[in-house]
Amino acid sequence: MTDTTRTTAFPGTITAPGESAIRRDLIDVALGRRDADLLLRLGRLLDTNTGLWREDVEVAILAGRIAHVGPRGSFAGRARAEVDRGALAAVPGLGEVHKHIESSHVTPEYEAALVIPRGNTWTCEASHEFSNVVPARTLNFWLAARAAGSPLKIFPLPGSAVPPTAWEHGAHLDGDDQTRFLGESLMAAGLDEVMDWPAVRDRDNPAHDRLWSMIEATWAARAVVEGHAAGIRDLPNINGFAASGIASDHEAWTAEEAFDKLQAGLFVEIRIHTGAEIIAGLLERGLRDWSQVALTTDDRPAQEVLATGATDRNVRMAVEAGLPVETAVQMVTINPARHMRLTPWVGSVTPGRFADLVLLSDVERFEIAEVWADGRQASSGTEYLLDVPHIDWPDWARQTVNIGRDLTAADFAIPAAPDRDTMQAAVLRPYHWTDDFLTYELPVADGMVQRDATRNITKFSITDRYSGRAAVSKMFWLGCGPRDDDTALCCSMAHDKHNIWCVGSSDAAMALAVNTCAEMGGGWVLVHRGTVVARVRYEIAGLMTARTAQELAADMAALHAAGEAVDWMFEPSFHPRWGPGLPERLAFATLTCSPWRWNLVAPSDHAPEGLVQVQTGEVHPVVW
Repeated sequence: MTDTTRTTAFPGTITAPGESAIRRDLIDVALGRRDADLLLRLGRLLDTNTGLWREDVEVAILAGRIAHVGPRGSFAGRARAEVDRGALAAVPGLGEVHKHIESSHVTPEYEAALVIPRGNTWTCEASHEFSNVVPARTLNFWLAARAAGSPLKIFPLPGSAVPPTAWEHGAHLDGDDQTRFLGESLMAAGLDEVMDWPAVRDRDNPAHDRLWSMIEATWAARAVVEGHAAGIRDLPNINGFAASGIASDHEAWTAEEAFDKLQAGLFVEIRIHTGAEIIAGLLERGLRDWSQVALTTDDRPAQEVLATGATDRNVRMAVEAGLPVETAVQMVTINPARHMRLTPWVGSVTPGRFADLVLLSDVERFEIAEVWADGRQASSGTEYLLDVPHIDWPDWARQTVNIGRDLTAADFAIPAAPDRDTMQAAVLRPYHWTDDFLTYELPVADGMVQRDATRNITKFSITDRYSGRAAVSKMFWLGCGPRDDDTALCCSMAHDKHNIWCVGSSDAAMALAVNTCAEMGGGWVLVHRGTVVARVRYEIAGLMTARTAQELAADMAALHAAGEAVDWMFEPSFHPRWGPGLPERLAFATLTCSPWRWNLVAPSDHAPEGLVQVQTGEVHPVVW
């Protein structure tokens, strides 16, 4: 007897009992014993398991899952509704093998509205950003939107870099935490990118045992250990990295590096920055099997997604670089799903998987006409059609900035030794990857060491936003700050620890900027000539906002517009992503993972002034 009473339920998060129930129902639909909710007819469908196109296909869907795929007329049962898209071609919903939604700067429910119209229906969230802010709540946060009705499937990977190095204090996760995370939800896919290669490699590193406890806990759950092999280009270290059991790398910058890492058995995740060059170089080297390669976004702010696309942009880049569109699609569907062991749910349009499809009006150009998620049409063109669920984010997500008191100009001053007219100063520049810091002689006035705008040297600080001790480390940086008087820029997004960084021309302006940032719960603040002229609110964890991408983009545009009135110092750098103007990329210049050496961190017992060599733990005064 055919069942005509069942109603479609929201698929929700993945649980073992839920899987048992839905899959038994899917069997009944496939055999014609139960009605499908929907029969979707397509002109063409890319089978990512074979890389071949299927013509004139129908897909039967129940409760947001696929029950049957076959030629038109092959479905054995009935459906309550039928939809014909015979003029369109379809590929599976696209997936992110490695992404920080925090770098979109919108919360997960708004991330869905942003990326689903661009084809993304699932994301492996690398969560060391949020985990450094609210370590115990990682799964609570990333699974909340899905539980509330969001069609975006988020597979969290709790953070290994918590803290990023042994020389940074605060949040702490270890193997016991990882065991708990992986036991709490089938949505948890593994361990977020292992970034501290010196700690993995060197047994005497203070972080060695903590990281290996997390790796062991991940293996015990048969989950995936993701990697971050930035700067690892020589064969001994590439082989050592692969021998560790870390499974992947998304930091290759050249085709030679990517090829060496593929040959070492690593799963290579190509980003857009040098993706075209890497793909062209791999084609020149004769790569035949692309199953160990994915395209990934990693970090991309919402305003950039609105302007240029999400994973759909990566696909177009790969096709333009010379790959067949079928291979490019596999690199954002079945390849990452296999790597992350998620093929029962995503990566292909096949029975049992979520009914996520990207419908294309032009395959070669990868022009998206519609996106379907959980068996519903979720977008038309770039218009998101579904309601964004309201989530009342609790205080643990909102109240994350605790400086302890209002800061003053004195907190940012750097005292000189008595009776000195000048002092020697340690100076860094953005993306300073050399073994030694720079040294400059700087003037002293009123007992304090001063910046030197004539040589493009200004003040840079890190404020501890967790301990409530009003702790500020400060030093001098080169070629990145404001030349104008009483001007400062600060942000609570400071990869990866996410203390508040600030660059400024006066101590008073820096104090005003950081205090304003703290008052609004995090975000960006620009002070120009003593007045706050722009702010962008990141009220969730100091990293994201619970607003639409369009609202956030408007605020960021206003920040950049205000920044155009500022005279910014600039010196060209070998790093390809450092440019003139408002120094937005400083949010990444505070990284402490490989290949960084010297950097500024929040004050700690180990590094009271914050200047530390993050691979060895060596500390040094900022002036002497």
